Formats: sequence, C-alpha cells, structure tokens
Amino acid sequence: MNKSKSKTGILLVNLGTPDSPETADVRKYLKEFLMDERVLDIPFLSRWMLVNFIIAPFRSPKSAKEYRKLWTERGSPLLFHTQDLKDKLVPLLDKDKYQVEIAMRYQSPSIEDGLKALNKANVKEIVVLPLFPQYASASNGSVIEKVMELAREWQIIPGIRFISNFVDHPLFLEAWAELGRRLMAEGEYDRYLFSYHGLPERQILKGAVDGYCQLNGKCCATYHKKNQYCYRAQSFHTTRLISEKLQLPQEKVLTSFQSRLGKDPWIKPYTDELIKEMAADGVKKVMVFSPAFVADCLETTVEVGQEYRDLFIELGGEKWDLVPSLNSEDTWVECVKDLVTKVE
Repeated sequence: MNKSKSKTGILLVNLGTPDSPETADVRKYLKEFLMDERVLDIPFLSRWMLVNFIIAPFRSPKSAKEYRKLWTERGSPLLFHTQDLKDKLVPLLDKDKYQVEIAMRYQSPSIEDGLKALNKANVKEIVVLPLFPQYASASNGSVIEKVMELAREWQIIPGIRFISNFVDHPLFLEAWAELGRRLMAEGEYDRYLFSYHGLPERQILKGAVDGYCQLNGKCCATYHKKNQYCYRAQSFHTTRLISEKLQLPQEKVLTSFQSRLGKDPWIKPYTDELIKEMAADGVKKVMVFSPAFVADCLETTVEVGQEYRDLFIELGGEKWDLVPSLNSEDTWVECVKDLVTKVE
C-alpha cells in the first residue's frame, strides 16, 4: 500500500502579506485583498473603481511606510511566524499520517499552491484551518470559499474538513493566558484592553440568525447558538474566557475594535476612542491583548503596539504594554495539533 494515500493533508491559512515593503508589492497586495467581495462587500464595479482609482494608488505608499517599520531580516513577521508554527507542528505529528502545508489567502504562498501540494500527495482528506480564532465572512469565510472554488476543478475531490473557529478551545485560551501572566508578573495595570480587528456593522447584520443581532451589550453578553457565528459576540466571548483564566477584575476589562476604514459604521466600541476615554478618566497603565491575531503583524506590532501607544502616552498615559501574539508558542502549537487531528 502506498503510504501517501493514507495521509491527511493539513492546510494552515493566514491572511497574507506583501512580498516586500516596497510600494509596488504593497499595491499588488492591497488590490487582491480589497477586491475580495467578502472583504469589501459592495457591487463589483464600485469596488473595482474604489480600489483601483482611490485606495490602492493613495494608500499604498502610506502602507508601504508602515510595513517597513515591521519588516525584519526574515521578511514579514506574519509569514515567518506561520512558517515557524508549521516547523514546530510537523515533528509532533506522525509523518506517515500527515502532510502539512501553509498558505496565505492573499499573495504568497498561495492557497492554490498549498492545495496542489496536498493533491499531488494523494491525501485521503484535507483539513483546512484558517488561522482566525473568531469566524468572520471576510476572513474565515473567504478562505473556505477560495478552497472550495479551487477544489471543485479537481477530477477527484477528497474529503475536506474546515475548522471555522476556535474561540473557546482550552489550549488557545491557555496560550493567551500564559503570555498575559508573563507581563502581569512585572506589575499591576489599571485596565486590561482586548482589541480585535473591526468589521463593518452591515457584515455582522448580514449573518444575523432570525434577526437576532442587535450589536449591543445585551446581545453579545452571552454566547449561544443564535450568535455563535457573530464576530462581535465571539470577540466578547474570547475576552471573557481569557479574563477568567487570568482572574482579571471585570471592572478593569474592556473590549474594543480597531482598524476601521471608510465612513460606514463599524462595530463598536472603537479602540482609538476608548483610549481617549481611558486617558480622560485618569488611567495610566494598560495591558493590551489582540486575540483576533495569532501571529504578530501590521495590526498588532505597528497599529496597537506603536500608534495606539503613542496616542495613549500623548494623552497622559504612562504605560502601554502589548501582549505578543501566539506566534509559535508551545501551547499554541499544541492547540493547532489538537484542532487538526481531532476527529469530530
């Protein structure tokens, strides 16, 4: 028997990154990213004109400057942390039973190349893990759609299993708690802020079950079958679970959403506005988590770690500590192993 035919293929997919911090590569990345109808969910012609004539030309030079702050000798942190995750995961798996590939939803390495490698290996099943803890149509949904779009062209399609979210996986929560404890050992904080990537409110409402979604504290105060795929509800649920593990005083815990774009309303509260409120209330020391990201990237290192810190200090704050992302921490690697090998 050919052992390769009995293997399970594992595809770990992160969001994506430009090939370099040069403006041309950043422009190419932004075009692919924003032309995804699940990301910018407006009619095609309007999206095409907005991306190609306004956003890409004017935003690319600014974004390239931000990426240069982030870039290292190893390249993009998002990419090499994902590679490191794979490199630590592979030795934990039976090489005769599993083959692991990584991919980016946008740019390189592509989902198409990852799937081709698994298809060539004649795997019996493919497990796709979008590396986004909280489900959103613009991230997890986009990965799932792309995989199905590519696989449908194959003559023989193996079983494909998608892991749509992992907000309450015990090892995911413990991995964050471990990182939090390291910083907490250095002293106390006035507030513990959990900042998640934002989404337009319309995208949340589109996915509402039976019109349940209200985009308010009452709606997201509990996590159940009607809001289990609501990104906002999942984010608040993540905050609660990590806070419980760390035994944080609930009156000191805040949840917010960052990175909004455009004039349409995005889910609230906004991180930058919450920073202003904290400073006005005399808050001096803040510890920040970004649990929507499992690898450090532009949104964590630069936006939260630098830009928001500068804003907080400028407004009178004294200490702004960002908890690093999970990257390739041992407990996180164990979590990924459990996710991809566990049979439902």
